[in-house]
Amino acid sequence: MAAAERRAFAHKINRTVAAEVRKQVSRERSGSPHSSRHCSSSLGVPLTEVIEPLDFEDVLLSQPPDAEPGPLRDLVEFPADDVELLLQPRECRTTEPGIPEDEKLDAKVRAAVEMYTEDWIIAHRRYQHLSAAYSPITTETQRERQKGLTRQVFEQDASGDEKSGLEDLDDPRHSSGSPEDTPRSSGASGIFDLRNLAADSLLPSLLERTAPEDVDRRNEVLRQQHRPRALLALYPAPDEDEAVERCIHPEPPREHFGQRILVKCLSLKFEIEIEPIFGILALYDVREKKKISENFYFDLNSDSMKGLLRAHSTHPAISTLARSAIFSVTYPSPDIFLVIKLEKVLQQGDISECCEPYMVMKEVDTAKNKEKLEKLRLAAEQFCTRLGRYRMPFAWTAVHLANILSSVGQPDSDSEGERRPAWTDRRRRGPPDRTSSGDDTCSFSGFRPATLTVTNFFKQEAERLSDEDLFKFLADMRRPSSLLRRLRPVTAQLKIDISPAPENPHFCLSPELLHVKPYPDPRGRPTKEILEFPAREVYAPHTSYRNLLYVHPHSLNFSSRQGSVRNLTVRVQYMAGEDPSQALPVIFGKSSCSEFTQDAFTPVVYHNKSPEFYEEFKLRLPACMTENHHLLFTFYHVSCQPRPGTALETPVGFTWIPLLQHGRLRTGPFCLPVSVDQPPPSYSVLTPDVALPGMRWVDGHKGVFSVELTAVSSVHPQDPHLDKFFTLVHVLEEGAFPFRLKDGVLSEGTVEQELRASLAALRLASLEPLVAFSHHVLDKLVHLVVRPPIICGQIVNLGRGAFEAMAHVVSLVHRSLEPAQDAHGHCPLLAAYVYYAFRLPGTEPSLPGGVPPVTVQPTTLARGPGRPASFYLARSKSISSSNPDLAVAPGSVDDEVSRILASKLLHEELALQWVVSGSTVREAVLQHAWFFFQLMVKSMALHLILGQRLDTPRKLRFPGRFLDDIAALVGSVGLEVLTRVHKDAELAERLNASLAFFLSDLLSLVDRGFVFSLVRAHYKQVATRLQSAPNPAVLLTLRMDFTRILCSHEHYVTLNLPCCPLSPPASPSPSISSTTSQSSTFSNQAPDPKVTSMFELSGPFRQQHFLAGLLLTELALALEPEAEGASLLHKKAINAVHSLLCGHDADPRYAEATVKAHVAELYLPLLSLARDTLPRLHDFAEGPGQRSRLTSMLDSDTEGEGDTGGTINPSVAMAIAGGPLAPGSRASISQGAATGSRSGCPLSAESSRTLLVCVLWVLKNAEPALLQHWAADLSLPQLGRLLDLLYLCLAAFEYKGKKAFERINSLTFKKSLDMKARLEEAILGTIGARQEMVRRSRERSPFGNQENVRWRKSITHWRQTSDRVDKTKDEMEHESLVDGNLATEASLVVLDTLEIIVQTVMLSEARESVLGAVLKVVLYSLGSAQSALFLQHGLATQRALVSKFPELLFEEDTELCADLCLRLLRHCGSRITAIRTHASASLYLLMRQNFEIGNNFARVKMQVTMSLSSLVGTVQNFSEEHLRRSLKTILTYAEEDVGLRDTTFAEQVQDLMFNLHMILTDTVKMKEHQEDPEMLIDLMYRIARGYQGSPDLRLTWLQNMAGKHAELGNHAEAAQCMVHAAALVAEYLALLEDSRHLPVGCVSFQNISSNVLEESAISDDILSPDEEGFCSGKHFTELGLVGLLEQAAAYFTMGGLYEAVNEVYKTLIPILEAHRDYKKLAAVHGKLQEAFTKIMHQSSGWERVFGTYFRVGFYGARFGDLDEQEFVYKEPSITKLAEISHRLEEFYTERFGEDVVEIVKDSNPVDKTKLDPQKAYIQITYVEPHFDTYELKDRVTYFDRNYGLRTFLFCTPFTPDGRAHGELHEQHKRKTLLSTDHAFPYIKTRIHVCHREETVLTPVEVAIEDMQKKTRELAFATQQDPPDAKMLQMVLQGSVGPTVNQGPLEVAQVFLAEIPEDPKLFRHHNKLRLCFKDFCKKCEDALRKNKALIGPDQKEYHRELERNYGRLWEALQPLLTQRLPQLLAPSTAGLRNSLNRASFRKAEL
Repeated sequence: MAAAERRAFAHKINRTVAAEVRKQVSRERSGSPHSSRHCSSSLGVPLTEVIEPLDFEDVLLSQPPDAEPGPLRDLVEFPADDVELLLQPRECRTTEPGIPEDEKLDAKVRAAVEMYTEDWIIAHRRYQHLSAAYSPITTETQRERQKGLTRQVFEQDASGDEKSGLEDLDDPRHSSGSPEDTPRSSGASGIFDLRNLAADSLLPSLLERTAPEDVDRRNEVLRQQHRPRALLALYPAPDEDEAVERCIHPEPPREHFGQRILVKCLSLKFEIEIEPIFGILALYDVREKKKISENFYFDLNSDSMKGLLRAHSTHPAISTLARSAIFSVTYPSPDIFLVIKLEKVLQQGDISECCEPYMVMKEVDTAKNKEKLEKLRLAAEQFCTRLGRYRMPFAWTAVHLANILSSVGQPDSDSEGERRPAWTDRRRRGPPDRTSSGDDTCSFSGFRPATLTVTNFFKQEAERLSDEDLFKFLADMRRPSSLLRRLRPVTAQLKIDISPAPENPHFCLSPELLHVKPYPDPRGRPTKEILEFPAREVYAPHTSYRNLLYVHPHSLNFSSRQGSVRNLTVRVQYMAGEDPSQALPVIFGKSSCSEFTQDAFTPVVYHNKSPEFYEEFKLRLPACMTENHHLLFTFYHVSCQPRPGTALETPVGFTWIPLLQHGRLRTGPFCLPVSVDQPPPSYSVLTPDVALPGMRWVDGHKGVFSVELTAVSSVHPQDPHLDKFFTLVHVLEEGAFPFRLKDGVLSEGTVEQELRASLAALRLASLEPLVAFSHHVLDKLVHLVVRPPIICGQIVNLGRGAFEAMAHVVSLVHRSLEPAQDAHGHCPLLAAYVYYAFRLPGTEPSLPGGVPPVTVQPTTLARGPGRPASFYLARSKSISSSNPDLAVAPGSVDDEVSRILASKLLHEELALQWVVSGSTVREAVLQHAWFFFQLMVKSMALHLILGQRLDTPRKLRFPGRFLDDIAALVGSVGLEVLTRVHKDAELAERLNASLAFFLSDLLSLVDRGFVFSLVRAHYKQVATRLQSAPNPAVLLTLRMDFTRILCSHEHYVTLNLPCCPLSPPASPSPSISSTTSQSSTFSNQAPDPKVTSMFELSGPFRQQHFLAGLLLTELALALEPEAEGASLLHKKAINAVHSLLCGHDADPRYAEATVKAHVAELYLPLLSLARDTLPRLHDFAEGPGQRSRLTSMLDSDTEGEGDTGGTINPSVAMAIAGGPLAPGSRASISQGAATGSRSGCPLSAESSRTLLVCVLWVLKNAEPALLQHWAADLSLPQLGRLLDLLYLCLAAFEYKGKKAFERINSLTFKKSLDMKARLEEAILGTIGARQEMVRRSRERSPFGNQENVRWRKSITHWRQTSDRVDKTKDEMEHESLVDGNLATEASLVVLDTLEIIVQTVMLSEARESVLGAVLKVVLYSLGSAQSALFLQHGLATQRALVSKFPELLFEEDTELCADLCLRLLRHCGSRITAIRTHASASLYLLMRQNFEIGNNFARVKMQVTMSLSSLVGTVQNFSEEHLRRSLKTILTYAEEDVGLRDTTFAEQVQDLMFNLHMILTDTVKMKEHQEDPEMLIDLMYRIARGYQGSPDLRLTWLQNMAGKHAELGNHAEAAQCMVHAAALVAEYLALLEDSRHLPVGCVSFQNISSNVLEESAISDDILSPDEEGFCSGKHFTELGLVGLLEQAAAYFTMGGLYEAVNEVYKTLIPILEAHRDYKKLAAVHGKLQEAFTKIMHQSSGWERVFGTYFRVGFYGARFGDLDEQEFVYKEPSITKLAEISHRLEEFYTERFGEDVVEIVKDSNPVDKTKLDPQKAYIQITYVEPHFDTYELKDRVTYFDRNYGLRTFLFCTPFTPDGRAHGELHEQHKRKTLLSTDHAFPYIKTRIHVCHREETVLTPVEVAIEDMQKKTRELAFATQQDPPDAKMLQMVLQGSVGPTVNQGPLEVAQVFLAEIPEDPKLFRHHNKLRLCFKDFCKKCEDALRKNKALIGPDQKEYHRELERNYGRLWEALQPLLTQRLPQLLAPSTAGLRNSLNRASFRKAEL
């Protein structure tokens, strides 16, 4: 097809593609539902559509750069030296190139030689290394950049280190007396202490009154000092898995080597030394049955032995003296043997005879055998002199290499014979081969060097010399019972060293005997590199000239030859002609001889007519070979005995092999006939198979000599298809017609057809040679495309055929190297070809005149001085230069043609051929599209560089038709990606990446606007396909990868036109601009559309910043709530942005702040994106109110549907949880809709964190003025969300502390957090109590329930840390160092941004609400774990804020002030001086400001006091000594403040400080009891009681106690604290107003607990509700009350006290009803239902065990206040006596020391006089709750009997003589009743005993109790339902069994045998009698029941029971029948008294 037609065809394709795209786009516009949803009025163009980019080149031309030359100017345009040509000299391994010197080389060899000597030519992009693709940011590079970080100081780390030191200040062995009842210590001492303390240093200039602007400016300057430049260097490196753009330049092609082993032959010693011995080493692979290396010949003979051969040896060349060799093994396998063969000089006698002396004689017998030896020496000398040039086989052995490798662990073996030859060595190989080939079981690199001594050799057997026999021997050797064992060995000692070859060994010779670098001194003894014959194919291209031939004679059969032919040897010669003088010296010498020889002989096998050979001849093939070159074999008979008249050698046969046939080298196996006569003249062109007339042949012209030729050549491909192809191409180049090819003759007419056929046949070539010659083949194909040959004066266009051939070759090469592909599926070999070897053919002729200047930098060229420029241009291979006559050859070609001829350009031709290619070829090309793309790009680059077109404007560089082809190509490949994505995802992925890389490369070369239009077209294709795609996520993933690769261009920033100002959108319709300008909050005029469009993904933004727009649009679409496959896409999109920003941070071009600000402008829309995604970001904030952060302040109350509850809830929950920010009464400022819909897939913690770090990067690097403009234009809800975002940033990057890094995996940590989380959830009403129980049951599984991991950032620590659990200490140190820096920098960036927002809103009306929110973020930042550095700046900002806007704190609600005080106090107690200094300054200014507003600072006083109380109660390692210093510092400020000298301020400050100091003193006491929970709670209880007069503080302490209880797991007590707190609030609310729905004070709570009345102590005289600062806390409101009640209910639920939950809700429901809060009511009733359900299911009560009670008495002065005090302790359910006793004993032992504490073992009253005053005694008794009978009527359920307990009972048995137990008649019992101050459960777990009462039972009363108990047991067992036979039988056995000791019978006999004398006891006697009657009755019932239950097997047992009962009844009968006469008389008063409450009524229990 002519070019023009094809061009038209291509155009047609373009048009159809374009038309399709247009149609699709219009369809998409016309309103598919899909696109409409992304449309937002302000953007104009929906996000799903790609906007038309600006014409890049035009923009650059129209806006000449105005900046000064420098970094900013460099952002505008690509640098001038962006693309350059590099010439990298080809690395030559040897010191001399080793290429043939002959001048007259034929075309083939010349081409090869040129190819192997040309330098690499690289089209180099100078700045490419700055792209993320080539220098990726990895964990390693990050670590490099993190060096030199300063360690940030953190409170939590410091506290860990110093803790031990600080605690010693208070001696833990203080008396632990409970504190006095007032919470105050003596005031005087406190004041005294404080006065004497030293203050911290004061902040200079704090007290000066400076203008706010100056303060701000000073703070700003300080904040900017010492900030890290690169924020992202502190964040973990981007995820490696996502880095699709990652690529590396290929390695330059190098010679292939396997694993290399160095073998050194050290010495060879026999028992006798009589003659020289020669060695041969080679490797054999038994499994492949293949010799896998050439031979290495060595000679270890002594000089005297060598001397014997003087007559025959020339001076040996140094290369033949080598004793060490380097073997290469490509396919290591356990079946490789190192075979050692020995030869000696030929002598008379067969091998066995010659070996005999070596086997018989021993070295030790030398003296004995002296004569024999002499005789042998003489004979040897004679043979050497006569037959010195012939050898004979002697002995052999083999070393099994696998043994060397497997015994690596053993000590180096130098000792004699420690390693026997292989067969004595047991094989220590592991399991049988794992893979089919077993390669991986064996590696020859990195084993330990070993020295072997081989002692046993086997003699060679004349009949078994061939390789087949050798393989049999070797296989046999590996068997345990080897036949070789049985043979008698030849003993010798051969020492060899085997070790891995060093990297660059010195003194090394290549297989061609060239010196390998480094070769320090030519005289050194060399090491030889041994050529490998790999066991299987090796696919590697040739890189150097090599042309070797190996000749292996196998066997000769002269059995039918007449005459004396016995000692046969074969001589080999390489003949250049037929004259004997034409033998060439090309045969390599062996050992100790000359380097090359003209002939060589095989060893002789004595008296053998058909010998076998193992010989290998190595020849160097001449570069120029002709048809006459042949190998000549001459066969000789050698006569060993010198007989007169007999020649030494007699020729007995001849044969030959012609080496070239039709230009092809002949190799392979031959079986040749042997002629008896000399061959006739001109025989060499024929083969011996031709029967020449008049010649005699051995054995009638049959083949009798078998020989094999192997060539290792980088000139001769040895593949028919390749040979033919090269031959044809060279014939065309030479124009040498006619030419003989195979059997035919080629004329000019037939050559074209042959060439086309040959191109098509290339795909049939075998793989190994094809890969080896791939560079040649590809070069020739390129040549055919670009320079079509001229045949018969016609240009023959082979473009298409060559293109197809190229496609097939590429896919074949790919297939051969499948495993070696890189991540993108590129074959490294082809990539290296394009990058290094490919050059444009014939570039010189097309250059008019001189040569283009090519920049060569010596730095990039490995070697020195510049060469003439012409050298760098590709050597011409064009027709015109290689054959100048051709132009005027037959039929001169007209000029037109030659012009076309010169102008074919590879890239144009490739694009065209690709576009028009047919389906099969296209398929092949698509599979490896990357190759063709890269080829085109390099071709274009070379075209521009060599044609000096780099200066032309980009629009003119390439012709339009070429660009059309490119457009069509990109369109069709893009389409392929989309159509194949579901069929062959892998291919689609590869194609997608290749296309993106191609476009990215084009950006460096062609019109960039054109490339952008291609990108846009591709995007449109994707968009169209998306609507119908079954799985859009896959397409989106591909598109994301595509975008990511495009954005990885090294000039990405420049491509986005960062420096041109955005033009505001030309308003398409008048309405749009007006909709954009929603009234902004802070600027009166409408927002500046320029600024707005910079921060939105607006039309202008996406148009100008095209690539950034694409990337951010991808992100925006992925973050859309309805986006498909969201989490994966989130991750990909966020990762792409993160990776780019990391790149910018690391890029030296953007190091300057001004430049970076421009770069940051490309990412401004990220801020609004993140702001709008806020609801779906992972919630890092610890606050329980998930999502109820600040937005609530600025948005109206319309919460999104996913919110945590109605209006009350979030703030309450915050309030209760002590959350940092409770938005008290929310100012409903703007009525804007709530934050987006909250549906959609939430982002994972990791993605959220990464997105936030990117946001921080933009905030850090953007121009502050710009941010200020933007903030001014935001509406109120938007600003609120922005603040929310900053808040989230603080939470996300909060420092976790060194400890956290160490304990991240520890379970306990996770568990306590989870419990907290659960509690919060329960309070918030987000989960019901039922799930709560389910959850808790799950918690018992080892890791709790996994899904709760989303809760806490401290667990979901970003992934990098969790990958490897076992980090070293250093790594953890480093990690915490980096984390600290990141936390600090993130917080500082947030602070900077807050300052900007404050500047913006200073003047607006709505500023209060915004400033409140800003202050909350500042407060949050001060409350989280921050470094000292940040806190200094944060506190400075806080001071500035307060001084500018005091009304924020002192007029609005008290929340903020309370919060601030708490934070400041916490920091005043810091261990770090700098933090204390700033915190005390802030606190002081706060007081001063409050004072200045109203002359007293009651509010701050109140808040500070409360804060201190709550601090003391909750913070674990709180340091009072440091806080005292801060108090002193504040005093000092007050004293030094001149401005307020005349006021009462200083005095008030002093009062407050002393007050705080006292609270602290109480705290110290608490500190002492930190370990003793009971004592600690007592203390807290007392402090709380001391605050009875100030409700706020009492409330605070109640909450502290609740917190402490919850921590200890005492949920019931925690709930009680909350009930008390609620009662307190209720009292206060009742004073204020009388609302029907509120409780009437604490009376209303009596049903929940009787203890609650103590909260009613508040009376009007204490509290005047109006006084400022009183009851002003957030809890003293209805909301607060609701919150407290909810928390109480939650705690009750956790404690399983469901009945109490109901009582709590009874109080709560009326309030909710009054508020009409139905959502909450629904939740409450849901919980009630759950509670009641649980009560039903657990009615028996065993499922929930409420507590176990013990009486504990303390005796001894050691206990201080506790001495002689009695308490009832409530312990967790099922606590054993031993447990509590152990706990208390251990605790007090630790307190008072060893041997001081004693546990009193009994429960008898303690006699103080008998105790040792030095000791401390503890008496512990188990007690049970006790109820009077009347109480039991009310206490029906198990719960009732376990709640509200005040009375407890324990019994002590005793006898009059002091023993505990005795006989029945003396056994007494003491019952003790204890009453406590309060009812359990109370707000503490031990309650003081206020009353005790004792009663003593007489023995008969004890007996009555026992009998009643027995009867009850029987009754219970009988009535049980369902019946339990076992239990029944047990009870029966115990009642009627005859052997029961102290059983019923004995009791009756003791007490009923005789009527008592004392009438007082009649009553008891009678009672006991009645008890027995009842007992018998019950026994009968039980027996009856048992009879019904038993089976036939128990019949006998039952009869036995009945018999026993009968006996018992008989025995009892007489005792029960006697009556007491007195009982009939009326009873006296005295008797009646014995029935009093204390005795019998209780006994009836």
